[in-house]
Amino acid sequence: MCGITGWVDYSRDLTLARATLETMTRVLGNRGPDSEGVWLDRHAGLGHARTAVIDLAGGLQPMVAEDDGEVRAAVTYGGEVYNFREVREQLSKAGHRFRTDSDTEVVLRAYLEWGEDCATHLEGMFAIAIWDPRREELFLARDRIGIKPLFYAPLPDGVVFGSEPKALLANPALRPVVDRQGLRELLSTAKAPGTSVFRDMRELKPGHTAVVSRRGIRERRYWELRATRHTDDLPTTIATVRSLLEDIVERELNSDVPLCSALSGGLDSSTLTAFAAEALGAHGRRVRTITTTFDGYGDNFRPDDTRGAPDGPFAAKVVRAFGTEHVDIVLGTADLVEPATRLATVRAQDMPTPYGDMDASLFQTFRRIKQHSTVALLGEGADELFGGYVWMHQPEFTGAGTFPWIAREQLHDGSRTAGLGRGLFDAGLLDKIDMPGHYAALHRQAIANAPHQDGESAEERLMRDVCFQHLTHWLPMLLDRDDRLSMASGLEVRVPFCDHRLVEYLYNTPWSMKTFDGSEKSILRSTVEDVLPHDVLWRRKSPWPVTQDPTYTHALHRELVTLLADPDAPVRQLIDVDAARLAAADDSAEAYGWHSRMNIELVLQLDLWLRDYDVELAV
Repeated sequence: MCGITGWVDYSRDLTLARATLETMTRVLGNRGPDSEGVWLDRHAGLGHARTAVIDLAGGLQPMVAEDDGEVRAAVTYGGEVYNFREVREQLSKAGHRFRTDSDTEVVLRAYLEWGEDCATHLEGMFAIAIWDPRREELFLARDRIGIKPLFYAPLPDGVVFGSEPKALLANPALRPVVDRQGLRELLSTAKAPGTSVFRDMRELKPGHTAVVSRRGIRERRYWELRATRHTDDLPTTIATVRSLLEDIVERELNSDVPLCSALSGGLDSSTLTAFAAEALGAHGRRVRTITTTFDGYGDNFRPDDTRGAPDGPFAAKVVRAFGTEHVDIVLGTADLVEPATRLATVRAQDMPTPYGDMDASLFQTFRRIKQHSTVALLGEGADELFGGYVWMHQPEFTGAGTFPWIAREQLHDGSRTAGLGRGLFDAGLLDKIDMPGHYAALHRQAIANAPHQDGESAEERLMRDVCFQHLTHWLPMLLDRDDRLSMASGLEVRVPFCDHRLVEYLYNTPWSMKTFDGSEKSILRSTVEDVLPHDVLWRRKSPWPVTQDPTYTHALHRELVTLLADPDAPVRQLIDVDAARLAAADDSAEAYGWHSRMNIELVLQLDLWLRDYDVELAV
């Protein structure tokens, strides 16, 4: 896993701009702590920060392909192509000769063989940039699901691009300007495909390529979900899902560095652990598992509306069942309230979020995992595919005329104009940015774009819409968070449930089949009912753990008091200062709830981001 960046400018000689390219690359150093490199041509420069995973010695980048000393193409690429050996064999038969064992060279040679169509031959998670000096064109490609990020900003005579906005902002041609649309994206819990919080910056959409030439920028879709009739009966469907998962997990275990499974003791991560243990066990190896908890969490745990029990006891049963090599990570409140942690999470994501304690615990978890492994398997994507979210099974949310999770969010918040983390914002500002209107437009677009079959029942049509909305507007936020917070420590996370073959198959599996026994995730549970412990198999879904320590909330209140005492705090122009003062002084039981904490978390992160990035607001 790596960080990529680059610059194309048809009006200047970029061989004289090495210092700028090096800076753009250096700010991605956390994504690639093993090595950095830049490559320069007259009108193009590529940068690469590498976390070495495959062919540690031979996979250095940027990498060039030459004929008789002439450069045919140069690549900077981040991610993993899981079928690179099969593609390499195809290319070898076509006459290509390889000098390394890396998947990078396969990506480069695939472009030379198939041009813009090369992405259709690659399976995995990737962001690719290739400069073709003969055509004087830049080719960009992003994986089908959008696991790996790729941002770009058009310039008058070219483009800058990178894995993260910070790389683009390191180029003097760009300024961190946030307008109303950017603020909507920042506050939204439904991602708008192709957008960024920064003005004039875009994200290449999943399943798309782009070509930058003297004529401008042309995007093209190379993959999309299609609605096809599901002809398999239930036993065949369950068997197919199991076969797919076994193959996917085995492919994603390929690594030349230590690998682990991030185990929560839930159905998703336990499933991946089971298949990883099976695949590695066939070669006499054990899978490493890593579980996160908080100091005193098990002893002092209090059930709430989303968490019925702590992870530890369930994870322990999986560890015993498969004889894993296990590591427990224990976090304390001090790890979460440490100022350097908040700054690190904001910088990792290039934006604030309301999920402060969740971001902090995830960041600290990934940092600790990196001490043991360079690659980790995560269970992200299973809920979206198998129907694991509680709101997917509640008609008042699926039929609310908006995204189901937004409808639930509005119910909990008690307002259609506020939302997660927005409780302390200025009412006039919220009227200007009009989040309800923003969500309504996104939802209409999602409904229009969802592929359907003729003759679907009303329920099947509705639930196919719901599935599509989760895949295109909810899951991308989770994948972004996983990527940015893991790569901040140079940890590569892999998400087997997001393999496009599994996504295509389950998108077309009827909802009635996904809930055939009246429960959520019926198919996934049936897939592993013969291998997982019974308690784990039937465990109620539990989200990523957050601290229940009241001293964490006390610390937030103290920080908010300090912020409000600063008359020059940049966030004051966005919030209701009186409401914020009341929140800082509130010691009621409600103040210790997750939603109240999120309001304060977002204000604290937003102020830090405005200062640290020197953001110009144009709202």
